[in-house]
Amino acid sequence: MFRDEMKKEIACIKSGLAHSKLMSDQLLLGVVGKGKVLIVAHDNPDPDSLASAVCLKHLLLLKSGVDATIAFGGVIGRGENRAMVRELEIKAVSIDSLNLDDFGVVCMVDTQPGTGNNSYPSERPVHLVIDHHPLREETTRCRWVDVRPDYGASATILYEYLRSQQVDIHTRLATSLFYAIKSETQELGREWCKADREAYLQLLPLSNNRILYRITRPEVPREYFLAYSTAIENARLYGSTLVFNLYRIDNPDIVAEMADFLLRMEGVDMVLGMGCYRNAEVLSLRSSCPNIMAGSFIREVLGELGTAGGHGMTAGGQIHPMSEHRAVQKELEDTLARRLLQARGQKFTRGRRLSS
Repeated sequence: MFRDEMKKEIACIKSGLAHSKLMSDQLLLGVVGKGKVLIVAHDNPDPDSLASAVCLKHLLLLKSGVDATIAFGGVIGRGENRAMVRELEIKAVSIDSLNLDDFGVVCMVDTQPGTGNNSYPSERPVHLVIDHHPLREETTRCRWVDVRPDYGASATILYEYLRSQQVDIHTRLATSLFYAIKSETQELGREWCKADREAYLQLLPLSNNRILYRITRPEVPREYFLAYSTAIENARLYGSTLVFNLYRIDNPDIVAEMADFLLRMEGVDMVLGMGCYRNAEVLSLRSSCPNIMAGSFIREVLGELGTAGGHGMTAGGQIHPMSEHRAVQKELEDTLARRLLQARGQKFTRGRRLSS
């Protein structure tokens, strides 16, 4: 039985590589002779978005001679992500600093048109999309698409491209891809598939452990620890659902980080966090319920208020413009808490403070 399962797994991996060879061949043909290439990561990019962009840039340079530009909106705020950029010498620029007319080909990685989580203008065409989130309707109008919702990380798709094209992977790139898969799947503990595990195991011996250590243990400012206090102080419990509000924030990544932290609380199986960053509300949903598709769930909760997306047990959203006034923020918190509980089939009652 064990041998049969191994044969099935090997066949699955080979079929995945064959598909990646076909897709990457088409991708390379699609950029040749089309002018400059822009690779768009999602706003406030995480390790998966950064590593996927770097990997695509490497592939295009080696196989087609195209030196693509990586761009993103927002900021790289989380300490680990800043350390990743610094330690792995990732070159990416603010999308606002570019003249978008200079680029003949635009590729999105780890994001899609219409999601609201990238700063590429919606009226401009996107030619290529590589992502592991559920396929969006706007994406189907792009010229070339490789969207695999069953994959745990976009970095795994790009890793398969490199393998199928027989491209050598240097230490920094291997470390980048490994860390992306490690963080996106919570070390293969969340939303992974066989392809993710295969990439994880093959990239581990190629990675630099000292760099990984420095990335995962960065120095952080005093405000980082104050965010824990604010999240706990403002958290409200509605049965097994927890909602917290950080109000005005200087780092949009902190909402997701606090949501991950509070999901560890005993008796809590869903966390919704929010904070206002530069007149836009940043939302993060985390769940330990395997039967809840967080992306569609948060879109149901937000409705007409904003845009959202995600997959499996993690999701995020945006509402803009949004007032930073505390009373407006509190009203939004109550509205979202009420909608969240309604979507879960629960009655809205006054939330209980953690300290009560």
